[in-house]
Order: sequence, then structure tokens, then C-alpha cells
Amino acid sequence: MAGGVGSRFWPASTEDTPKQFLDILGVGKSLLRLTFERFLNLVPADRILIVTNKKYKALTQLHLPELPEENILCEPSRNNTAPCVAYTALRLRAENPDAVFVTAPSDHVILKEEAFLQKITEAFEYVEANNAIVTLGIQPTRPDTGYGYIEVSNDESDVPNKIHKVSSFKEKPNKEVAQQYLDAGNYLWNGGIFIWKANDLIDSFRLNAPEIIEVLTQDESNFATNREQEYIDKVYLDTPSISVDYAILERADNVYTIPADIGWSDLGTWNSLHAFLDKDQNLSVTIGANTHLIDTKNTIVRSDSAKVLVIKGLDDYIVVDESDALLIYPKGDEQEIKNVVKELITK
Repeated sequence: MAGGVGSRFWPASTEDTPKQFLDILGVGKSLLRLTFERFLNLVPADRILIVTNKKYKALTQLHLPELPEENILCEPSRNNTAPCVAYTALRLRAENPDAVFVTAPSDHVILKEEAFLQKITEAFEYVEANNAIVTLGIQPTRPDTGYGYIEVSNDESDVPNKIHKVSSFKEKPNKEVAQQYLDAGNYLWNGGIFIWKANDLIDSFRLNAPEIIEVLTQDESNFATNREQEYIDKVYLDTPSISVDYAILERADNVYTIPADIGWSDLGTWNSLHAFLDKDQNLSVTIGANTHLIDTKNTIVRSDSAKVLVIKGLDDYIVVDESDALLIYPKGDEQEIKNVVKELITK
């Protein structure tokens, strides 16, 4: 899934170049490229699909030149993740009625890639043999308020081989509730990585979110043909904008999870990027060259500029220097940035 805007990473991430197309880590590769290469260890390029907004097709081709053009599924509108996943399932079923697939965000980081691929393989094997939806549940390391949580059944007899029945999905909690989840020991972070059988998922849409699947299946003969894009352009706009978590996962009764310690981060905010990266002796992070910090603590600075940046005396700040915008903002107020961007757009 590569169609989001990533507005919380403004001003680096913009409408024209969202964060999945950025080298946000300073490693010479975009997040999309890193995700693509991760899955190349599991399947060849022609078995990877990228679902993105139509305006990002050329960008996707630029970052993934070896990907077949027909493997880029182009959404004509941003209708959240449920229509995106339903579209993918219908496309895959048209090509292979027995298709099993993993859905993953294009802008997450996974450090323990071998462990990740092992968990995905375990999930594939379970889904192939059962009518089940499997999600990777990330082992929490702190009472984080920025993630949704998965409540795992305490009944170890539910499913063998460390695949557990999901009791419920929890919205992002406050600090006190997050600590309670951590103390309870049977809660995992929801990393947004799902494994399912195309046929079973389509059946789940018919049962739990029929308003989506009915729109997309007005004429299924178009999927996996040269008429697909024209058809999607016509019908996709009428799908409701809803996340797959709300549409399917919170309503289905066949959802399971595999606890996974895979070095995961969703890199959803500058704060999460700061927490993820290595820090200097003052707990600050710099991305890019030519940045000099003096008496600056708990701060993240990102700059691709050739000019020298000298920063003194900041504590707990975000500094992002782009060619057309400069952000200097308290880390504690980071959640305001998204609304600030909206205000700038409307002016």
C-alpha cells in the first residue's frame, strides 16, 4: 500500500512527493524501495503489487524500475485502506482463485528481516490451510500511545504453533491505558501487516462490508484485463472511505495473530523517527550532512541542504529544512503539524 500522503512528515513529505518515496532514513533508498527489496526475499518482482494513487504511478516506476507496469494498481481517489485491499483481492482472484497474499504498508521499517520473513511464511502456511485472517502483532516495548493494540486471547488452546485468536482491536490509548496493556501482557501493537486468502477476504467483505464489494464487483470480468483501469476509474470513486481495520478486522470472527519481534516501526511521525534512529550523547539525531549542534538536546534535525546549519540551545525540537519550507516545532506539540499543514493549504 503506497498511496498515502504522510502529512505528519511535512515539510519533507508533500502531496507531490509523499514519505514512501523519500529517503527518510538517510540510507540512499526510499521507504518504498526498502519495502520492495524486503519482499524480494520472499517472492520475485512479478509477484509484488503496488497499490497507489494514480498521480504516483510515474514515481513508483522511477523507484521500482524492475516492477512490471501492470503490477501497479492505480486508485483514482483516496478512499482509505478497505477499498484498496478489496480491489487487490479481486485482482488477485481473477488471476488465481487460490491466491494467498500479504498486505503491508510501504513506509514502515523492519530491522529483523529474517525474523519477519519467517513469520510471514508461518502466516501463509496457516492461511492456506484455514479460513483465517492473520495479522502480525508487534511485541510492545513501551506504553506507546501512537499505536492501536491487539488484544490476544489468553486461551492457549485456541490455535497451536503460537498463532493466537484475536479477542479485540483497541484504538490508540492514553498513557495510563497503554501502561495497563503493557502490564497485562496479552496486548500487541497493530502493525498493519495482514495475510489472507483472496477468496476468504472477499467473502468477509460480503459479510462485513458489503457496500464496498458490491461497488467493485458490478462487472468482475474487467479484473486482470486491459479494461481494468478504465473500470476502476469509473466505480472506485463510489466506494466508502473506511479503513480495513474498521471494515473487516474489527467485525470478522476469524482473525488471528502471530506475535512478532521484528524490529518494527511505522515511522508515523518525526517523534517516532527520532526514537528509532541512533542518537548522539545529547539524545539528538541529525539526518544529512552540514549540521552542527551546540548544547542541543532531544532534538531531530533533517536537512539535505548544501548550506551549513548551526543550531544552539534547542531542547526537544523538530527541525526540518527543505528547499521551500523550514519547520521548527516543539516535539511535544507534533500532533499539531497535520492541522498546520491543512491551514497552509487553505490560505
